[in-house]
Amino acid sequence: MPELDAAARKKVIRGVWENLGRTVGEFPHIPTLVENAPFGPGYEVSGAEHLIAQAEHGGPVLFVSGHIGNWEMLPPGVAKYGVGFASFYRAAGNPLVDRMIRDLRNAAMETPLPLFAKGARGAREALAWVAKGNRLGMLVDQKMNDGIEARFFGHPAMTAPALAAMALKFRCPVIPGHVQRLGPARLRIVVEAPMLLPDSGNRQTDVALLTQMINDRLENWIRICPESWLWLHRRWPKEVTREV
Repeated sequence: MPELDAAARKKVIRGVWENLGRTVGEFPHIPTLVENAPFGPGYEVSGAEHLIAQAEHGGPVLFVSGHIGNWEMLPPGVAKYGVGFASFYRAAGNPLVDRMIRDLRNAAMETPLPLFAKGARGAREALAWVAKGNRLGMLVDQKMNDGIEARFFGHPAMTAPALAAMALKFRCPVIPGHVQRLGPARLRIVVEAPMLLPDSGNRQTDVALLTQMINDRLENWIRICPESWLWLHRRWPKEVTREV
């Protein structure tokens, strides 16, 4: 975002750390947050009609988002509309911490759903899960070295193509959504209409196109409130980072 001056950049950096701290602090309290609370802690859902439609329709659905706002609010908030989804997760290095995180995530859900570990085994399990007509959510904003190259903020970025490949394989809805932070423990889940899947007849081309469409959607959300995104990982190649 070269258009930002030094003061705006400092504001983003401060905001990133504040959002991360609040997200961690809110994590154990997510099960207690009330939808449409008149004031104070709570959450609201914009675009709930898309969730209701999928609950009535049934069948596999892929939810796509990124580490924006308090992303931990997505699974329990969506589940309350009858479209709970399984998720991928990266296991913590400390087994005790990992168990605590899993327990907190399960506690936030009325009915716990599978958490697939990132890696080949988890990918196979997730594919089988969707093939059975279930729903899956993925955060796809982080670098994947063995992914495919797509543009992100105008720069090349290695991106996971798994969600696009799965969506095209099953021709199932891809629903984008993210969390906006309105204040301390005050959140808004924004659910958008299902994306239009490409259908050129060339699978490789369609996977690349849908992957780029998803990156573009993520970029649009982040540009609106850049301090809400977890900028702390190396999303771009080192040579791009040096240029910026």
